[in-house]
Amino acid sequence: MNGTVAVLGTGIMGSAMACRLLSSSLDIRVWNCSAARLGGFHGAGAHIAESPTATVSGAEVVVTILTDGNAVREVMIEAGKLAAMAESAIWIQCSTVGTSDVEDFATEAAQASITFVDAPVLGTKEPAERGELVVLASGPEAAAEPCAAVFDVVGQRTIWASPAGAGIRLKLVINGWLVGRVVALAEAIALARALGVDPESFLDAIDGTAVNSPYAQIKGRGMISGGLPAQLPTAAGAQRPEAGDRGCWPPRARGPACDDGSQANRQGDRRRVGRREHIGRLRSSALRRRR
Repeated sequence: MNGTVAVLGTGIMGSAMACRLLSSSLDIRVWNCSAARLGGFHGAGAHIAESPTATVSGAEVVVTILTDGNAVREVMIEAGKLAAMAESAIWIQCSTVGTSDVEDFATEAAQASITFVDAPVLGTKEPAERGELVVLASGPEAAAEPCAAVFDVVGQRTIWASPAGAGIRLKLVINGWLVGRVVALAEAIALARALGVDPESFLDAIDGTAVNSPYAQIKGRGMISGGLPAQLPTAAGAQRPEAGDRGCWPPRARGPACDDGSQANRQGDRRRVGRREHIGRLRSSALRRRR
């Protein structure tokens, strides 16, 4: 494919991906509900469309990377943008949404004779700008080749699965794992401070060991400096209802496997409460010693 790609959504990730696509031979159109989000594209080579309809009309590929499932539904379905697409076009949906959202989008696309590809990505703004994302694509195999013109530019690797929806399920699993890592890292830093241990020494100690990870080093030092708070992934809310409906949320309050809220879950709850109480006692003791 060597045609027009429309990108709907130029927030942090959407703008980074669109900028990366501008380095290719593709004709790039961009749209955002906020004109302020499009300022960086003036003079950059992208066509800034006046409306979502103008953005998708005639485009071979339409990429949506919006806030959540409701935003995607509002733009693509309720506002009629899906109907404005050419029947031969491909809709690549990169927003992190719920599994039921993807099912609805796939159904709507099929009714409009549009090829739908579910393709959430792994990575942040910087990897997107460098073309180093991992694309978790799922959809019909026939769409793999034309989608590669986009995926190969923004990503270093594409994982294909079938049917559409397999990609977002994998993304939600990864996000759940990431939430657990953020919580554990924040707790370790809090415990270090409560015990009077320099949190930097914790990161130095695990560096180079099997329990270390680049994410722990980057995120941990950001937490310690205060420049990167212990926030959960921005899309973590998407898997909360998905995991909760299956008895797997919150991740730190569960046993080693999903179950029906049985003893393992209750023990997990007690362990979490006990750990927090213990940290609180240590912190209070440390403060008393300093007085």
